[in-house]
Amino acid sequence: MSPLVGESTLPPRKVTTLTQNAVIDLLGVLAYGELTAFDRLAEDARMAPTTAGRAALATMAAAEMGHYKLLCDRLAELDADPEKAMSPFTAPIDSFHDSTRPSTWLEGLVKAYVGDSLAADFYREVANFLDDSTRTLVLSVLADTGHASFAVREVRAAILADPAIGGRLALWARRLVGEAMTQSQRVIAERDQLAELLITGTGDLAGVGELLNRITTAHTERMGQLGLSS
Repeated sequence: MSPLVGESTLPPRKVTTLTQNAVIDLLGVLAYGELTAFDRLAEDARMAPTTAGRAALATMAAAEMGHYKLLCDRLAELDADPEKAMSPFTAPIDSFHDSTRPSTWLEGLVKAYVGDSLAADFYREVANFLDDSTRTLVLSVLADTGHASFAVREVRAAILADPAIGGRLALWARRLVGEAMTQSQRVIAERDQLAELLITGTGDLAGVGELLNRITTAHTERMGQLGLSS
């Protein structure tokens, strides 16, 4: 995951009745997200047009594995089986990636930058509702591995060389957002603990709406940084 913008400026609102099951769910979905991020970055690296690009993505993939290990270690500290904690989220995450498999180097960069950053924005918001140690861990594994600035540089250079690429990538980004929202709604609907954490943490459904507005605003800013229209 590679967050860049959209971090909430609101003070943390802790959920004092937060259950361990909700924390395990959150860490589980993050862990599987990091594991699949490693797979995707390693695969995308093979499409790189230059050795330098391939090395850059390989380095980022290694960082994602480091994040994955941190999350698994934390799950073990909570007496949770990491594989079991990840299992409820494998189907929706795999479904998203199967339906949005990039066919080019640039599509892969946009997918990681747009799709992963949307997820990171959401989890950073949720981190505001967690205890200090869990929040610190979540924010650390969402830290930018360098992919954001790399993707912006590569995509903007490609559009400058061939402006027609911009239209195609903008359509691709919109598709990514639609698929991501569909799978996110599926996860929340199926995991009562996560839904309760989200609603309790934001205060009410109006608070959830404000959270989504912040994420949407961040997405629009990211698209502008790529040189694409949202």
